[in-house]
Amino acid sequence: MNAGELAGYAAAFRRDGFVHVPGVLSAEELARYGEAVDEAVASRKAGDTRRLDEKSPYEQSFMQCQYIWEDFPAVRPLTFHPKIGELTAALLGANKVRLWHDQALYKEAGGRETEAHQDQPYWPIAEADTATVWIPFAATSDETGCMGYVPGSHKGEAEFIDIFGTPGDGKRLEERYADTPPVFVHCEPGDVIFHHGFTTHMAKANRSDRTRRVYTAIYFADGSHRGGERPHPSVDRDGIAIGDVIDGGATPVVWPLEGGRMPEPEPWPEMGMEWRERAERLGIIPRRAG
Repeated sequence: MNAGELAGYAAAFRRDGFVHVPGVLSAEELARYGEAVDEAVASRKAGDTRRLDEKSPYEQSFMQCQYIWEDFPAVRPLTFHPKIGELTAALLGANKVRLWHDQALYKEAGGRETEAHQDQPYWPIAEADTATVWIPFAATSDETGCMGYVPGSHKGEAEFIDIFGTPGDGKRLEERYADTPPVFVHCEPGDVIFHHGFTTHMAKANRSDRTRRVYTAIYFADGSHRGGERPHPSVDRDGIAIGDVIDGGATPVVWPLEGGRMPEPEPWPEMGMEWRERAERLGIIPRRAG
């Protein structure tokens, strides 16, 4: 990708808070990484035998598996993909970018919509130099649960929307941006969407008979600081204090990679996270060895 193309995508990202970049991944890459993420989701979710209608409304929106680069090495080249890292750095205007965390978001057939929300309030990051990359492993459409973004919403204030435990809370953002309808983006295989941490976004329900398979990763500019007490493994694992630079082993540099080498994951400490046992059991985070 040449400098002019990068500059064009960066300008669109700054203007709209999201940008759709076609053809980032080759067909071979898409097949290989899709298989790796499929394996991660199947392994993590093997013990969760609940039907869709037995899950919470949040869980009906998607199956969620985080930090999969750590326990599934075949996913790692996607997390640290140099083309994606370079694009993210250009969009954020950063010389170096770090990983916050990656995750699979697989919306099952019949899965409900993902409610309107902004990502940044869920992360204790002081600065707003953040971007999420959204990578579908197959074409997405209105039927399968494509993403929608409110253009320019990243320029406003961020608001915590409780999509986890308060069904319908996303309506508050829809009402705020009632005069700016979301743009729903259809993707072809190999396309990637980037959105800013403040951008209001949502996804349609999956009305098809197949799972919508998507991998996402969150990146942030190197030099960012922890901005609040809200707990999060990406800073709590490394004991990052409020106001300190986020630069621990849980948040390695993605681009540029030193010597072109991908980092190795660091073990999770035995820490008193009260939600950890449930998160492990549901396959959301890596299970402790043994």
